[in-house]
Amino acid sequence: MIPVPGLPEVRAGDRLADLVAACAPLEDGDVVVVTQKVVSKAEGRLVDCPAGDEDARRALVDSESVRVLRRSPGRATIVETRHGFVCAAAGIDFSNVPDGKAALLPLDPDRSARRIRDGLLARTGRRVAVIVSDTFGRPWRRGLTDVAIGCAGIGAVLDLRGTVDGYGRTLRVTEVAVADELAGAAELVMGKAAGVAVAIVRGVDRSWLRESSVRAELVRSPQDDLFR
Repeated sequence: MIPVPGLPEVRAGDRLADLVAACAPLEDGDVVVVTQKVVSKAEGRLVDCPAGDEDARRALVDSESVRVLRRSPGRATIVETRHGFVCAAAGIDFSNVPDGKAALLPLDPDRSARRIRDGLLARTGRRVAVIVSDTFGRPWRRGLTDVAIGCAGIGAVLDLRGTVDGYGRTLRVTEVAVADELAGAAELVMGKAAGVAVAIVRGVDRSWLRESSVRAELVRSPQDDLFR
């Protein structure tokens, strides 16, 4: 994992591929992990939300949700977003943005990843994959980790069903969330407050590099979700 420092403050309308290409020493086969925050800034997904105005925050969460799954006083509201993500507060973030502003999730993180990937190819000639990452909590476990909310050029899931384990048994349910694992690994060198919004994961298995989509492969459908 290689942190990429030096990314300038991102503003609406910036071409992230150009900014990343100017800072990142890319090689073919790299996986470039970009945090949701800078993607949202570049795509103009910062909105006004007065600090301390809980009614405004609640209205903003509701506007970014297709369904409220759990709302309890004094705790984060758990919702389903238009992307199919089940998360706290619709993924809206108030950290690392100016006071009185809130960062909304990109409208289509998979498309965002494809746009950055294609821009990096055009700018550098390097064939890389891109993951857009965000911080999520997890049921049953404390603590936060980064996961993939969008990807391009990297399989979101490594399907091992039908292969055999070390004892010759056929695997029937094993699907590895590769994009999530890479996003979490990259966060280890980016940190939460160090101002590093991009990292490179180098040396991944080339067989993982294929067209994919978080929406299609990682988001569990409601009919397969025991908790919705």
